[in-house]
Amino acid sequence: MAILLEDNTKYNLPRMYKIRQIFPNDELVNIPEIIRQKMMVTDVSKKILPGMRVAVCVGSRGIKNILTIVSTVVNVLLEKGAKPFILSAMGSHGNGTEEGQREILSSYGITEDNLHIPIVTKVNVRKIGVLSSNVPLFFDQEAIKADLIIPINRIKIHTDFVGDIQSGLCKMLVIGLGNQKGCSTIHEVVPSKFSQIIEEGAKTIIEKTNVGFGVAILENGYDKTACIDVIPAEHIVAQEKILLKTAKKYMPFIRLTAVDVLIMKEIGKNISGAGYDPNIVGRSSVLKEFMLPFPKIKKMILLDITDSSHGNGIGLGLFDIITKKVFHKLDFEAMYTNAVACKCIEDVKIPLMVDTEEEAIRIAVRTIRNVQKKNLKIVRIKNTLQLEYIEVSEALLPEVKKNEYMEVQT
Repeated sequence: MAILLEDNTKYNLPRMYKIRQIFPNDELVNIPEIIRQKMMVTDVSKKILPGMRVAVCVGSRGIKNILTIVSTVVNVLLEKGAKPFILSAMGSHGNGTEEGQREILSSYGITEDNLHIPIVTKVNVRKIGVLSSNVPLFFDQEAIKADLIIPINRIKIHTDFVGDIQSGLCKMLVIGLGNQKGCSTIHEVVPSKFSQIIEEGAKTIIEKTNVGFGVAILENGYDKTACIDVIPAEHIVAQEKILLKTAKKYMPFIRLTAVDVLIMKEIGKNISGAGYDPNIVGRSSVLKEFMLPFPKIKKMILLDITDSSHGNGIGLGLFDIITKKVFHKLDFEAMYTNAVACKCIEDVKIPLMVDTEEEAIRIAVRTIRNVQKKNLKIVRIKNTLQLEYIEVSEALLPEVKKNEYMEVQT
């Protein structure tokens, strides 16, 4: 089927240039040593007693060095005579099932063979309280039975809401360990109240369960580990608010003002809970305000979904054009389970589909009004997490060369 007229295929697409973007580059070099030092601080170490069953909680995010971080925490616990086990803490991800969540953990190397401790992915929950607006609070039964609970998560601005508390330890406690039922219940709250309800829920969980301390991770704009903090339970809420401000300063972004066509090579649950970070491109079904500068983008193209997403293509619905490769990788049950739980079904609508990237670009250009084909402003990025190197068309080079934080590589 010929989607385009012949005239729309005769012009040459612009040459693309590789660009390096410069961001703050703090990086930890000896992660195990830093974690050990922080776990030996009295306020933390006194909480670990011999014989304790300790739930080490791990989520679905693609966190840099996650296996090293988790294994170090586990080794310290074992050395102190505790009995740690890994507990999945990922809400509705992995279809909200034991098998799906175990598969996600395995994709990050979080396995019994690697860690030599049990991996528990049961998804049963118990109601432990009622929050504001009569919202019930559910919590993982295996966590409730544990003598000590240790959430491990990255602190980051969120894709669907703003506030003093966003992605991090508090959200893992309230939504990650709420499993599918708890996740769906919390998402009844309007986005404007989400940060508030997560803070309230985290305080309730810390008060009513055996949360001992949390391991908070910050990443820089180059997708590298910039900071790790081990926070006693009683300080998690207050310290997370401080760390969120630092995390925002580390965030990468696209240092351009206007783009005709943005090509994104991949989205995925290991990149962002929404598949991609809306704060980077300024396109969301939920957010009304964004935390980062972003270019004005006319059309967005998606080429692929990460293998680590296991077919969950949430986020594709906000693109204008996708490849058929994207469509054929979709696991609709996994994707729809996530979208319904999060009440964001707009994010899983199927856009126009084409065979190739070139066809997608030409259709995108054809559907932009008053575009100048000789001066097309096209940007290609890998994903919204890795933005050090991007590609731009020739029409964007003058803007690039004026920016001291951008370098032309080719």
